[in-house]
Amino acid sequence: MPPHATASNPAAGDVTAAVLAIGRPDFPNVLIDTLRRQAGVGHCMVFALSRAGAARCLLDAGNIPIGGDLGAAYAGQFHESDPNRDALFEAAGGAPIMLPAFAPRMYGARYRKIFFHDSGIVDKCATAIWTGDTCFYVNFYRVTSQGRFGDAERARLQAIAPAIGASIARHFQQTATPEQNLAALFATRAPLSTLTPREQEVCRHILCGFSSEAISQGLGISLHSTLTYRKRAYERLGISSQNELFSIVLGLLTRSLN
Repeated sequence: MPPHATASNPAAGDVTAAVLAIGRPDFPNVLIDTLRRQAGVGHCMVFALSRAGAARCLLDAGNIPIGGDLGAAYAGQFHESDPNRDALFEAAGGAPIMLPAFAPRMYGARYRKIFFHDSGIVDKCATAIWTGDTCFYVNFYRVTSQGRFGDAERARLQAIAPAIGASIARHFQQTATPEQNLAALFATRAPLSTLTPREQEVCRHILCGFSSEAISQGLGISLHSTLTYRKRAYERLGISSQNELFSIVLGLLTRSLN
C-alpha cells in the first residue's frame, strides 16, 4: 500500500496496517505502532461504554506501565466522573466524534492525581464511535518524556480518528479474518459488489499489499491478465490508484458501523 494518502481522504493510506490487522491477535501492537508513526501517540486505551452505564477496558497498549491499573480504575468507577461523559452520550448513534481538547481543570482533584500525576500523562486526545448500544471510547495519550501533542500531531489525529475508531469497533465486534471481512464487503456493498468476481479477487489482493506479480502467481493468471482486471476494476469504480481503492473500503467500513 502506498505511503501517501489521497487528496480526497488524507488519512486513507496512513492506517492501512491497523485496518488490515482487524481480527488478528496482534491488532493492539499494530494499532499503537500506527498511532506512534502517524501522530506521536505514546499510549492508547479503549473503553466500551453501554447505554446502561457500564464500562469495560478493551485495550491498553503503549508506554504507560500502570495502564492496566488505570483501565481497571476507570471502568470500575471513574467513568462516571469523566467530563467527556455527556459529550459521549449526546453523540449516541451519530458519526465518529472528536472529544474536547484536554485541559487538567476539566477533571476533579482525585481524578487528576490518579490518571495524570501518578501516571505521568501530560496530554490526551480522544475519539468515540457508537455501534448499536455500545460506545467505543478511544483515548490517545502523551507522557512527560514526550511532552504535549503539537498542532500538527493534533491535526493528524483528527484526520485519522474516524478510521481508527471504525477499525477498533470492527475488531472488537467480530472474529473473522481480514480476508473474510474483505470478501464479505466486496460481495455485499456497492460499488465494490458491481465488480466481477475476478476483479474483486484482484482488488482484495491489492488491499492486502500484494504486488501485481504476486497476485498473478497467487491466482494462477498471467501478469497481463492481472493488470487488465485491475484496470477494469478501477474504471468501474472511477478511481486510478490503490489509495483511492482503500478510501472506498474505509468509507464503507466506517458507515457500516453507524
